[in-house]
Amino acid sequence: MNRPAEAVRPAAPPPDAPASGGAPEGGRPGPLGRLGVWSTRHFKAVLVGWLIVVIGLGAFAPKVTTALSGAGWQANGSQSVQVRELAEQHFAGNASSAIQIVVAADRPVTDPAVQQVITAAGDLAAADPRVSTVIAPQPGATISPDGRTAVLLAGAKASPDDMVRAADDLKEPLGALSTDGVGVHATGASVLWSDFNKANHDAMMKSEFMSWPVTLAILVLAFGSLVAAGLPLLLTMAGLAASAGSLVLISHLFPVSVWAMNFAMMFALALGIDYALFLVVRFRAARRAPTARGTAGAADAVRAVAETMDTAGKAVLLSGATVLISLSAVMLVPSPAFRSMAGGIMLAVLFVLAATLTLLPAVLGRLGHRVDALALPRSRSARSDTSASPRFAAWGERLWKHPLGYGALALAALIALAAPVIGLRTAMPSITVLPEDASARAGYTAVQQAFGPGAPGTLQILTPTDRAADVTARVAATPGIAAAMPAQPAADGSGWSMIQAVPTVDPSSPDLSGTVHTLRAELPADTMVGGAAVENLDLQHLLTEKTPLVIGVVMALGFLLLLAALRAPLIAALGTAASLLSTGAAFGVARLVFQDGHGAGLLGFTPQGFLDGWAPVFFFAMIFAIAMDYTVFLLASAKEHYERTGDPKAAMTGALAHSGRVVFAAAGVMVAVFFTFALSGPLPPKEMGIVLGTAVLLDAALVRLVLLPVLLRLTGHAAWHTPRWLDRVLPRITFSHD
Repeated sequence: MNRPAEAVRPAAPPPDAPASGGAPEGGRPGPLGRLGVWSTRHFKAVLVGWLIVVIGLGAFAPKVTTALSGAGWQANGSQSVQVRELAEQHFAGNASSAIQIVVAADRPVTDPAVQQVITAAGDLAAADPRVSTVIAPQPGATISPDGRTAVLLAGAKASPDDMVRAADDLKEPLGALSTDGVGVHATGASVLWSDFNKANHDAMMKSEFMSWPVTLAILVLAFGSLVAAGLPLLLTMAGLAASAGSLVLISHLFPVSVWAMNFAMMFALALGIDYALFLVVRFRAARRAPTARGTAGAADAVRAVAETMDTAGKAVLLSGATVLISLSAVMLVPSPAFRSMAGGIMLAVLFVLAATLTLLPAVLGRLGHRVDALALPRSRSARSDTSASPRFAAWGERLWKHPLGYGALALAALIALAAPVIGLRTAMPSITVLPEDASARAGYTAVQQAFGPGAPGTLQILTPTDRAADVTARVAATPGIAAAMPAQPAADGSGWSMIQAVPTVDPSSPDLSGTVHTLRAELPADTMVGGAAVENLDLQHLLTEKTPLVIGVVMALGFLLLLAALRAPLIAALGTAASLLSTGAAFGVARLVFQDGHGAGLLGFTPQGFLDGWAPVFFFAMIFAIAMDYTVFLLASAKEHYERTGDPKAAMTGALAHSGRVVFAAAGVMVAVFFTFALSGPLPPKEMGIVLGTAVLLDAALVRLVLLPVLLRLTGHAAWHTPRWLDRVLPRITFSHD
């Protein structure tokens, strides 16, 4: 029964219990409640407004895969990026973004038939306006020792993003030039990203298609009615269409990674379901509950919307803010791909959050009791008079009676799973993440077979022309260098010369990092080492350097937001720290699967011996955002019950009874969505699916539904204590409702 907090508290409440309820005096709704009431009473205006937004922005959505960029995986300001930019300007586009065209024949390339293919390939590349010039194969440099493989170089005349688009357009026509005994393959960094983005996009689309039926089935079971189950999908579709169109428009201002849309789709689906679950469950309970005057409130949809928004709506807003703050920390990594991916997800979250706080209450107010239409036979959730789950209420009572036993088991399991993270290794993806028939991989393999294992990772070294001969000799004598070509001075008289050096090892070998480090340490200070493989190394170094900063900022901002919302430093700190356990356990599992190869055969991949280098920073922010999402739902519910009763037991058991089912159902949907990515083709989506799916599963099952309630049980009133000095500076946010 929803009554003013003062009417139900004990005569002598604990000293730390809040002194007021959630609604303003007189039962007037709070700001979010008033927003919900306004949305309900202006249903047509809200609906038309969202239709304009969705149709207007959604019109650009079909262009999203072609408008967004395919590159951007670089460390801004690094030496390798400087080398690429100078090479584009002064060496006819002979940079890491240039397209290499590999012609491999079963006879010498001097054969007229092979020469005809080489000429046709050069003409095809030269006709593209993004190609500066085509450098023909050179004996002793780009013609193999056995004379059967030749490499043409299509110089970069455009940005790395546009060179990826050029690769999109050229690789298939070039491949079509292949004849019996003569294979033509485009390769190089631009083609690699083109193939990788296509394989990743196809896998993401496949996973999304596979996840929707599973998602709908879980939602129908959770809600008990088809109408209620469709509401999360309404939010998701609105958020996706608006965010996709927005990304296309933003891409005209600065490059946006195509991965931004992939991750935005996933997060929009996951959070849209979370938020809708929380609000719809609360709306059902509020609509059926008696009013403060004791009259039936089944038809009072407006009152139910106001109560829902003043309670669950606050938790959703706080959750959205937590997600945005967690992802904003990724902006600290000075890499275009990372920043645009984080920005794309944040944009999708903003649209889903806006739809949750305006469109959803408007639809709920209009539906009223019809929210339970098309209920499943014998569905308890559709007929229930309360949002409380008897099963989770009983679970809460069990945890209250035996906190140490259950808490110790959960903690031991999480620590055991997190232990392997100590030996986790990271590196940038190798060529093996591409399908074997991909153009970049076929060309890469042909180059290695003809020129040696390090040839695909040829280093580009820029040095002043007056010391080029000395630098060339020192490079050739460096351990780890198989050969160094004579220095080529820039044709424009800029004073730079380029030395191309072939390492002895594959570009993905850890030994290459040592060779590059040696060169940079021993060559003159005005000499720079770059190349596509070195760009990966510089990005990996940047990610390793920034990971502690990102983790620290994410945790600090998450704690401050929880502190401001809950006004309870102890439980805010415990809730933040608990999120680390599921994150560590997820990365421990990732090490066992992707580094050590356990289950690789089942999942259909070949382990690289490491986890992709971008995973720790980006996945940590995503996992922490999702974990804090559940933390907010659970602790907001606990705070609401504590505000009403001043009883720690009522707070803990009531939170599980009222939000446990929501957390469990939302986690089930997320796990289903994420694990479908584990069935996708390329390795990176598999990593994402396993890491995120494991994190959500462990976080919901062991942290939010076991460990965090146990912490509430053990800390009692202290969990909600606010020091006097802190009470004076924190905003007054309450979650109970009159």
